Amino acid sequence: MTADRRTAQHAPHKPTGGSHRSRSRRTRPVLAAAVATALAAGIAATTASGLPGTQDAPGASAAPAAGPARADEAADGFASVDALGQDGTYGGRGGATVTVRTLADLEKYATATQPYVIVVAGAITMDPKGREIKVASHKTIIGSGTSGHIVGGGFFLGQGVHNVIIRNLTIRDSYAGTWNDKDHDWDAIQMDGAHHVWIDHNDLRNMADGLIDSRKDTTYLTVSWNRLQHDNKAFGIGWTENTTADITIHHNWFHETEQRNPSTDNVAHAHLYNNYLQDDPGTAITAAYGNYARGHTNMLLENSYFDGLNNPVTRDSTATLVQRGSVFAGTSGRNESGGGASFDPRGFYAYTLDRAADVPALVKAGAGPRAAIGTTATATAAAAKTLTVAKDGSGQYRSVQAAVNAVPAGNTARTVIAIAPGTYRELVKIPSTKQNVTLQGTGPSRKSTVIVYDNASGTQKPDGSGTYGTGGSATVAAEADGFQARNLTLANDFDEAAHQGMNGQQAVALRTAADKVFLDSIITEGDQDTLLLDTAAKDRLGRVYMRNSYVVGNVDFIFGRASAVIDASVITLKKRWDGSSAGYITAPSTAAGRKGFLINDSTVNGDVSAATFYLGRPWHAGGDATLDPMTTVRDSTLSAAVRPAPWTDMSGFSWKDDRFAEYRNDGPGAGKAGSDRPQLSDAAAAGQEVADWLGDWTPSAS
Repeated sequence: MTADRRTAQHAPHKPTGGSHRSRSRRTRPVLAAAVATALAAGIAATTASGLPGTQDAPGASAAPAAGPARADEAADGFASVDALGQDGTYGGRGGATVTVRTLADLEKYATATQPYVIVVAGAITMDPKGREIKVASHKTIIGSGTSGHIVGGGFFLGQGVHNVIIRNLTIRDSYAGTWNDKDHDWDAIQMDGAHHVWIDHNDLRNMADGLIDSRKDTTYLTVSWNRLQHDNKAFGIGWTENTTADITIHHNWFHETEQRNPSTDNVAHAHLYNNYLQDDPGTAITAAYGNYARGHTNMLLENSYFDGLNNPVTRDSTATLVQRGSVFAGTSGRNESGGGASFDPRGFYAYTLDRAADVPALVKAGAGPRAAIGTTATATAAAAKTLTVAKDGSGQYRSVQAAVNAVPAGNTARTVIAIAPGTYRELVKIPSTKQNVTLQGTGPSRKSTVIVYDNASGTQKPDGSGTYGTGGSATVAAEADGFQARNLTLANDFDEAAHQGMNGQQAVALRTAADKVFLDSIITEGDQDTLLLDTAAKDRLGRVYMRNSYVVGNVDFIFGRASAVIDASVITLKKRWDGSSAGYITAPSTAAGRKGFLINDSTVNGDVSAATFYLGRPWHAGGDATLDPMTTVRDSTLSAAVRPAPWTDMSGFSWKDDRFAEYRNDGPGAGKAGSDRPQLSDAAAAGQEVADWLGDWTPSAS
């Protein structure tokens, strides 16, 4: 960044809490289809509160074992709502990752008091048959690719158990020979009074009783992208006289299940959308009914697809059931709605509906366990060209730049540069003629592959032609549209303390000057000017989407004129070279009429003093008064380091003349609306969602 904003002004919280119902972590509406597509391809796609796993944070030690990338994700729907003392649902994230292959190990870790990410790496048979492991709070139980099977039993979540994720498993075959079995209560997953549970991308089938039982006021439950098949009782909800539970059920495939599809009894808010219910003709199994609102349930049913079912939608006279947009193909019998007005799920969480006509293909392709992240990354890139880099010579190239040089000019197909673990001390530039390049680390975490250099703005060029300048100091410079970076660290380790006499200590880790840039599960680390998100020219659009990532720095360390979203990520504040705490997170230089920076569903933290960091200030680059800098920080958690008046002026330009605002932030650094702390209205916030930044572009991993 230019010298007009060189100096960090050292200057010397009002706690707010997330409220039940009024605020929840918001999913990214525009990305619902992308999430579905990505998961269908086996690519991680963070939802809702999906902050990166802390074990991969800068400075953290590695976990005992590396789990699937999807273990870092957190829930959507009602499981994402902050309530009952629990901030969304993220399972064992932050605990150790363990891989289990035996019943003894699975039970040991699932019942432990500590948080764990438990990776099931084979078929585990329950002994005796019908055994249900009593899962404790703060657990993620996730299959390794498609190999994780639980055979002959399942899981039980008792009263008060919370923050549990069960994903990517096949749970099967406790069937005891009686179709409508009333003697063996051997479910795949049973919950009695649990809360904040996410059941996602599982294959549940052929059990003695139900596939899923949600009982006794279990609440803040999301059930998504599962296959429920070949069973008498698919999904029962109720067993209570209370009407307090909140449940989201979406993108599930109910196939050849006779009843409870689901049966929903006494649920305060039941949101069912984009499910596919299919009953094949001429088989031994005939569905008795589809979605059933019982008791005093309030059910909203949207854009689902009912194929060949008897009685596709039914309700008790005491229940409320509102239908919108579903497709009924070859159905017969009861198809009901009524009982009063329903509720608006967007009062609890954000979501986007897929078209009902698309649901069969979408859900059949995407539901159930997904392949392992390592193998699917290769599979996803199969249609693309892959170049390999390894320092030890085992790849095609020893340096990243050498691989970039091998990409032909005018490249149109995706080229993935797969970089083996190691530290690559080099400068990397992707010129504008080499579009659709992906830099992808192949190690188990973002920290395994590191590209780092130490140029600063004031560093002299080797040829004596002058200094690099801020933009030229970048360790990695991406000037080509369609650039992606994934699963690696990009750093600038310029030593400010050793160069206090240098004029120009800005030191960029990553500079982008392109459109449709996707930064996925990376770390960008530096001090001043870490991440420069720019455009190819002032009149050019430059969209950037960063998710599941870390940005580390202290002064103006997210800056530039791009229309950029930082989503479900961690912004880590860092002390200055002399140990002091003072700084600025953003310095947008947005062109008038364009979107600037959107920080969404993220966390601001760091080992710095309270009330020492601004959220941002307006960078009118070169004194350009026509610019209209913009930063919005919304639905994020702010540490006490954020100043009570979080915006400030810069180089004679007042922040109040530009576009700086917050919406629904929480944490000790959040605060109430005031003249020094503008907050968006609900109406204004509706126009500042992720979708509004990305427009017609849906980022997808490749």
